[in-house]
Amino acid sequence: MPDLDTAGPEPKRPPPVVTVAALYGTGGVVIGPEVAQRLGVTFLDRAIPASVAAQAGVPEEVVAAAEERPVGRGQRLLARLARAPSLTAGPTQDRWPLEESEMRAQIRRFMAEAASSGGVVLGRGGAIVLRALPQALHVYLGGPLQTRIAQTMEAEGVDRATAERRVKANDWARREYVHRAYGADGDDPALYHLMIDATAFSVDACVELIVAAADLRMSRSN
Repeated sequence: MPDLDTAGPEPKRPPPVVTVAALYGTGGVVIGPEVAQRLGVTFLDRAIPASVAAQAGVPEEVVAAAEERPVGRGQRLLARLARAPSLTAGPTQDRWPLEESEMRAQIRRFMAEAASSGGVVLGRGGAIVLRALPQALHVYLGGPLQTRIAQTMEAEGVDRATAERRVKANDWARREYVHRAYGADGDDPALYHLMIDATAFSVDACVELIVAAADLRMSRSN
């Protein structure tokens, strides 16, 4: 009598999820989309503000500003953005007084839901929000300050003083956002599976490292 295969079908492999925390000047905006393309999943950097804006009834620019420019405790977005006429003009102005905490909660919910279909999340505390997801790989892209300033000069065609201001301002905003939103240190190695000095490798090499690590992470989560 032939042996019967009682093992049943193999469990469905979960979709890959990668979170990328990138200091300014490390090429995260290039590396993230390429990793997503290689893994065959969505790049969620722009999808997050667009989705939250649609739910909240506010322009996407407002959501992006709320994430990258932390506001004072207890302030509403409208008060913070009152100095930006290009964003505050128009009939939707009365719909903007959404609490910062509520907006961030919506961002967290969106990332958790998007994780079910896979994706690459750039920034926005993804390593903290999705820390319990078994197949998620959490990546940190860093590098020496002066090297990141030099790379910003080359990539953006600006002088050293301008590049230095941008790097330092964005580094501060990123760290402050993670601290205020999640009470965590966004540079803590304990949050990440893979930390790369992205200034020491090419974009292609960084992508290869992340994709390989994501595959290994997923195989261990099965």
